[in-house]
Order: sequence, then structure tokens, then C-alpha cells
Amino acid sequence: MSLDLGEIKGSWNDVLDALERNDRVAWLAYFDGRLVSFDGGVLTLDFSDPNKFEGGHDYSKVRHERFRPALEKVLKEIFEVEISVREIS
Repeated sequence: MSLDLGEIKGSWNDVLDALERNDRVAWLAYFDGRLVSFDGGVLTLDFSDPNKFEGGHDYSKVRHERFRPALEKVLKEIFEVEISVREIS
């Protein structure tokens, strides 16, 4: 299967819904990420504006250790390919 960023964006709400069902805190960490690229099996998410909401939130310190595997698992379930997640902030 040849997957592109447009297809991932088109199904992103499904990804987030599945993530929320599995781990609501992980969903909170990723729901506001902007999908910026998909190349070589690596999906890049942009979190450069974590304070855009009142009160701000910055999960960058915990996304990698705890939540990224949950997101990558959901991506594999939905798209049936291994997708690594890279974050920029």
C-alpha cells in the first residue's frame, strides 16, 4: 500500500478517535498536532504552538516516552503499515 500525507490527513479523525478510546490522556497529548509531512514511513507532527489555547499545555516531555507508542500502534491498526512519529516543537 502506498500511503501519502493526504490519506493520513483524511483519516486523522479516525486515528484520534481510536487513540481516545485506547488512552484518553494520549489523545490529549496529540489532538492539536499539525500533520506536516509523511516521508519514508515517518509522520511528522508540529507542536510549535502548545500555548495557543488558554492556559496552554505542553506535553512534549511526556509524548515521546509514554504516548508515542500508543499513537504508532493506532496508526498501524488503521493504515496496516508501520509508521514512525516524529515531533517538532
